[in-house]
Amino acid sequence: MEETILNYIHTKELIEDTLQFASEQNKDHQELVGTLKSLESENYVVLTQLEKKGWNLTQEGQNYVENGTPEYRIFQLIKQGGQVTKDSLTTELGAQANIGIQNGMKKKWFQFDGSQLKTQVESVVDEDKQQLDQIVKGNQDLPKKDLDTLKKRQLIQQFSLKYYKVVKGSSFSLQRVKKATDLTADMIAKGTWKDAQFKPYNYHALGKEIQTGNLHPLLKVRSQFRTVLIEMGFSEMPTNNFVESSFWNFDTLFQPQQHPARDAHDTFFLSDPAQCKVVDQEYWNRVKEMHEKGGHGSIGWKYNWSEEEAKKNILRTHTTATSSKMLYRLAKETQEHGFKPKKWFSIDRVFRNENLDATHLAEFHQVEGLVVDRKLGLAHLKGIIAEFFRKIGIKQLRFKPAYNPYTEPSMEIFGFHPLLNRWVEIGNSGVFRPEMLKPMGLPDDVSVVAWGLSLERPTMIQYGVANIRELIGSKVNIKYVKENPIVCYQSK
Repeated sequence: MEETILNYIHTKELIEDTLQFASEQNKDHQELVGTLKSLESENYVVLTQLEKKGWNLTQEGQNYVENGTPEYRIFQLIKQGGQVTKDSLTTELGAQANIGIQNGMKKKWFQFDGSQLKTQVESVVDEDKQQLDQIVKGNQDLPKKDLDTLKKRQLIQQFSLKYYKVVKGSSFSLQRVKKATDLTADMIAKGTWKDAQFKPYNYHALGKEIQTGNLHPLLKVRSQFRTVLIEMGFSEMPTNNFVESSFWNFDTLFQPQQHPARDAHDTFFLSDPAQCKVVDQEYWNRVKEMHEKGGHGSIGWKYNWSEEEAKKNILRTHTTATSSKMLYRLAKETQEHGFKPKKWFSIDRVFRNENLDATHLAEFHQVEGLVVDRKLGLAHLKGIIAEFFRKIGIKQLRFKPAYNPYTEPSMEIFGFHPLLNRWVEIGNSGVFRPEMLKPMGLPDDVSVVAWGLSLERPTMIQYGVANIRELIGSKVNIKYVKENPIVCYQSK
């Protein structure tokens, strides 16, 4: 087909109508267009798209061409004599009987005389059929009024045909030369590259889409937070256990066993295994004594501490349970090798028995940092918090006194967020109480300052997500995870 096209254009200078050309050459028009577009891509030809509009007969229109319009057939039945009633026409013409009666009466060809139809004129011409015959013969130039009538009766429908005008291109020749797509070692060795024609590279073409995994927005923000904390000299704590005992999650933090946070409506309790084992009974006893009687200047909580309650296994409600374990191990190391200051952080999942809504989930991620050193106080804590938030782009901070069972003093952290242009609560903080640290065996002059925040809240702000369930959970759009932008925190 390619040779036929090029020879025809060489002789005639152009192809005026590809539809007509395809018909003359007995070729499929779509196949012809495909070949022409291939030639156009290498500038052998230039295509101009054109359009033809016309009318085709519907199935009902074809029926009228073959048998005449229903009103004409009714008129002929009346002229043949005999009784012509609506019932007899329904038997003869079926569903077309009503159409024929309405149109015939409208044209004043016949009318009812009682139950029978009688003619009003001697003869009629079936003009609608004649117009349909004209369209079948290729005459599309009927008066608009007639076309509107046929269209209203649903006897014709409009069609649109796209075709092309073809002229010579800048690279036109009678034979297409296959262009090389790559410069090969063989072409260089033989020198054939000098005379070869190369296909131009399309540097704007997209490469093949590779199906890969994609980082969730939470993982992106987590990675940035982790980098910031490591830059500040913090080491990451091992937080790869979601199940904790109530002892490490609550009791070691000097949180009383009657505290509302330890109820089933706030915490997920495990049924199997329901309880943990006691590893260091002496430490358990010291924790028990601190809860019941106090010590080191504290009066404790003044209640009967239950070991059975402390053994209950739960899904951890915060990563501070891991912080408590790390401090316990540090106390053991201090007794053997002396004290060394530490800076730890963790970013991991925690679980709360929450009512689910646009801002709360039953599981979320907690970011936590703590510093262990001698004679630390509130000023050190505020300085560390200010540096961390400065590195993620929040420079203006406010602190509000708060209450936590295991820190004193405690502070809520508020920051002026540049994206929201308002003050928002961004975390909690405090100095760990002596009642938590002394049973572990840490030196009296060692203090621990700590702060924490959720990972979801800053991620939602940075990515403009209003409903937390669209960020994590069953309502997450996988396409959004794949196409979400890179969001970077600016410290400057």
